[in-house]
Amino acid sequence: MDLLIKQGAKLAPKDDAEAIAIFRAQVIGRLLTRAFTSHGELADAIRALSRERHCPPGAIASRMYSEATLERWYYRFRKHGLAGVTPRRRSDTGHARELTPEQRALLLAIRQEHPATSAAVILRTLELDGRIAKHAVSLSTLRRLYREHGLDRVALRTADGRVRLRWQADRADALWHADVCHGPAMRIAGRTVPLRIHAILDDHSRYIVAIVATTNEREIEMLALLVKAMRSTGRMPEALYLDNGATYTGDVLATACSRLSVGLLHATPHDPQARGKMERFWRTLREGCVDHMGTPGSLHDVQVRLLAFLAKHYHVSPHASLMGRSPAEVYETARRSDIPVDETRLAAALTVHGRRRVRRDGTLEIGGETFETRTGFLAGRVVTVGRTLLDPTSDPWIEHEGQRYVVGRVNAEENARRKKHGPSLKSAARGIDVPFDPAGALVEALVGRRANEGDAS
Repeated sequence: MDLLIKQGAKLAPKDDAEAIAIFRAQVIGRLLTRAFTSHGELADAIRALSRERHCPPGAIASRMYSEATLERWYYRFRKHGLAGVTPRRRSDTGHARELTPEQRALLLAIRQEHPATSAAVILRTLELDGRIAKHAVSLSTLRRLYREHGLDRVALRTADGRVRLRWQADRADALWHADVCHGPAMRIAGRTVPLRIHAILDDHSRYIVAIVATTNEREIEMLALLVKAMRSTGRMPEALYLDNGATYTGDVLATACSRLSVGLLHATPHDPQARGKMERFWRTLREGCVDHMGTPGSLHDVQVRLLAFLAKHYHVSPHASLMGRSPAEVYETARRSDIPVDETRLAAALTVHGRRRVRRDGTLEIGGETFETRTGFLAGRVVTVGRTLLDPTSDPWIEHEGQRYVVGRVNAEENARRKKHGPSLKSAARGIDVPFDPAGALVEALVGRRANEGDAS
């Protein structure tokens, strides 16, 4: 001991826990040096001590301790010594308490969506929105939760070191995302049929304005879904945000959007993060609906399941990117006033024209289908064909010299029963004389030529 003193050694607590234990022993020190004759006398001394302020190790402000805390420290020290007042390490150290599983999932999802937002702002926003009761969760608890899951960073960086800034449209219907998802193959009438799910999402609210199950991903399906979305919401988007697939880069879609004054934006190729909102929805849809369909038996069955998932879960559930609010809530409160879609303008914008040659039998090819016209004088002519995409099942028409002529799909069975015009082999067999004698014509020509030669001689 003398050697240690001479060398200037300093005796200090071995860790923070022992420092706290020594502090607690000092607080109750005056109680330990007295011999109390009754429990009432001890209680009076503890009550007087609880009115005094003490500064814990590492703290910058003093505080008071309750009578129950001081009494507990007193008896523990009397029984176990310094070990009795040494704080024990919690079994859940590093884990946030006071949170339900639903609250934990919501808070973690919000931090992942808003990595640069402070824990204090997240907690205050959820309290103001009523998602978490005021003072139900402490800020320190929330910060421990984020540390536990490695989400205590100010910002997340991509693998290549670039900072990816979060962006969002400032109002509803300013920007719609459109995309297609491949679902499990269907089994219809003994045949395997592909499943394609088309959807349109509002950027500001993450609300799905339209969704449909089909068997392909052609441009015509995208246009039909866009029309359905505009009719159901009563609004048109200011711009569409699409990927670079063939479904979204055709001339028909570009022409229709230009006529409707809808901007057309395409994501940067080979950058899936740029389509993060749509990809996040597809993941949610797969986990909650598509992955549990098995082998669907019809498009109707798939469509019913999709609509039920949106109505009962996705649209009404708290969304992390919306600070715990639901897509339906945000879309309904932030949308613009309803302006009915002008059907006349819509029809004009979605009317396409093309040039086709009418065959001799009155038929022509339009969109991979064979149509026919009963207007005989158009046979062999190159004509302008018009078609509206508002209803892909409607028949096209021919525009020629200011007139519009009906065009219908070829019906071979009906054509077999149609009355034929003009002479036929059967009519000739019934005795109708149609003069036609090639050999006789040659004889007449030969005889006439020789007669003319005789006259000349």
